[in-house]
Order: sequence, then C-alpha cells, then structure tokens
Amino acid sequence: MADFQVVVADPDSGTTYQRDVDGQDANRFLGKAIGEEVDGGAVGLDGYTVEITGGSDFAGRPMRGDVAGPDLKEVLLDGGTGYKPSRDGERKRVTVRGGEVSDAVAQLNVKVAERGDADVEDLLGEGGDEDADEEADE
Repeated sequence: MADFQVVVADPDSGTTYQRDVDGQDANRFLGKAIGEEVDGGAVGLDGYTVEITGGSDFAGRPMRGDVAGPDLKEVLLDGGTGYKPSRDGERKRVTVRGGEVSDAVAQLNVKVAERGDADVEDLLGEGGDEDADEEADE
C-alpha cells in the first residue's frame, strides 16, 4: 500500500502545502513519471490538475526525470538533481531513484498545473510555508 507525503506548490502565490496521502489517492500517483499530470483530487484540490516535479525515497535519494524506471541506479553526474560539484569539470557517481513513482517514494513534489474554480488557499487551508515563516517572525 502506497503512502506519500505530497508537497503541493502554488506557483502563483509562491506558497507550498504538505499533505499526507495514502490509500486510493496515493495509487493515483503510482506508475506516473516526473512531468506527468495527475488529478488534483488526490491531494484535496478538486477541479485542479497537478504536475509531478520530483521527490525522494525514504533514504533521501532524489528522483531524477532523466533516469528511467522506479529503481535505484548509479549514474555519473556533473551537476543537477542529486549532486552539486565544487569545481568545474568535477563528476561523481551517485545513487539516485528513477523518475517513475513507486512504493519506495516517501515524498512527492507537485505543482499546480491547471486551476479549478476555488482558491488553493481555501481548499488546502492554512499551513503553507509562508504562513509558518510569518508566525516565526512575530
């Protein structure tokens, strides 16, 4: 049974919301790849469409859209998701997860692709990162 923490980003407002998704809603994401769109009802955004932008597994290894399948792969990277070189020309072999969503994924990042009738703030409620930052400043 799949169980994810989904981080929903709203590009228009710059706010993110975290939702725990399990059961049938989580199954909507299984088998989808980075860049594919899913019905927003899975994360509480009825009438919306969300696009998968990335994620990570339980060990913190990132998903990469250019790695096929859901499995772990060792790839030689010169930058990008999973590795930041410290000098020009530096490369490193890094273990990353493929770009397809599977049961091994712990966190999934999505963004709002197509909007519905209601406002995102109203549907997902409070708890956006912007709200938390403002409360911390007070």
